[in-house]
Amino acid sequence: MSLEPRPAKLTDSAAFDHPGTLLLTFLYRYCREVVEGGFVYIAYPPLYKVRKGQGKPRYAYSDAERDAALEQLGGKPTIQRFKGLGEMMPAELWSTTMDPATRMLKQVTAEDAVAADRVFSMLMGSNIAPRKQFIKDHAATLDFSKLDV
Repeated sequence: MSLEPRPAKLTDSAAFDHPGTLLLTFLYRYCREVVEGGFVYIAYPPLYKVRKGQGKPRYAYSDAERDAALEQLGGKPTIQRFKGLGEMMPAELWSTTMDPATRMLKQVTAEDAVAADRVFSMLMGSNIAPRKQFIKDHAATLDFSKLDV
């Protein structure tokens, strides 16, 4: 029997996206021993695919990695921004996110789950003041170009 880490959650672009926050909060509140035992991992798909002509694609997990790939390739490579897992072909999803030999995993710690629980409670709770303050504090950092609307 293999005890190899298996992703419990796939995330679209951000570690604490809405579904991720809900799932981590659930696990922390109702299955805490799974989190504290180190059995929960987040698998990260790439944000970008950069390719020049018919060459091998390079996958970037951040804007900085994308910029580095563009600089290395030179010319005018094509850039595809993945806004969700559904935009990836199954073989791409396997090779970048699911394949144990190439995937990027982050082990969820109790601190991660506590943070998710705190955010969930603040955003979904009945106390409006903290939610309003959170929106005020973070509104200026919103990058509208990254919204999928």
